[in-house]
Parts: sequence; structure tokens; C-alpha cells
Amino acid sequence: MTLTINGRDHRLSLDPRTTLLDALREHVGLTGSKKGCDQGQCGACTVHVDGRRVLGCLTLAAAVQGRPVTTIEGLANGEALHPMQAAFVKHDAFQCGYCTPGQIMSAVACVREGHATSDDQIREYMSGNLCRCAAYPNIVAAVREAAPMMSHA
Repeated sequence: MTLTINGRDHRLSLDPRTTLLDALREHVGLTGSKKGCDQGQCGACTVHVDGRRVLGCLTLAAAVQGRPVTTIEGLANGEALHPMQAAFVKHDAFQCGYCTPGQIMSAVACVREGHATSDDQIREYMSGNLCRCAAYPNIVAAVREAAPMMSHA
């Protein structure tokens, strides 16, 4: 099968049961997306398919053939961070960093979906991404700051 990941085609020979997360990490070498609960409950594996957020641990790789996949590694433009990545750094919106890739991918989608107009709305639409370190206030601040910059990017 061929997967288009971060704008590049990857020809892979995979078991039909291989999840998108395992294909990314074990077969393509993109380890930014994390395997947290492996049950779709923590959001650490969030990536974009067709610009929409999906949980990589619950999505079969075969189901995304012919559809563009974007991972945390594909957000930056060369050395220039995506506005959401820059805002997470500025607001120290992470502690251990394990959930950060999934948080950022979900935050980008949250803004694109139009769900970042208030702190309550950000919290609601980011609720599927868990942070064991409780960096939530800083995550909300980062999303709030990045949202207007994303509309200009």
C-alpha cells in the first residue's frame, strides 16, 4: 500500500490489521505521534487525515490510502515552527512532553474547526487529549494565542 504522509508517498508492505500509529512509528520512522493508552482514550496519537484529527491507534493504515496524513513532523515549515508549535513553546504548554504532539495536532484542528473562540470552547474541544502533568491552563493559553496567527498563516 502507499500512504501519503507529510506530502511524501511511502510504499509499505503492511499487515491489513496495522494501525496508522504503528505504520507511522514502526514502518516509516515518524515517532512524534505517541502510543499512550492504545485504546483511543488519551489522544497522544492524534494526527490529521484529510485535515481532520483522527486517533492513529484506532485508525487502520489501509483505511487512509489515497488520503493525506499529517503528523507533528509535518507541521513546521522547514526550521520555522507552525504558529501552534511556537505558542506551545512560548507558553510552556507541556511538562513531560509525552502528550504534546497529540495536543498540538488536536489544537490545530480545534482552531481550523472554529472551536477556539473562548477558553471554555477550547477546553471542551481539546477534552479528548489528556495531560497527566496538568498543563491545561498553559495549553489553553497557547491555543488562544495561536488561533489568530493561524488565520493569517
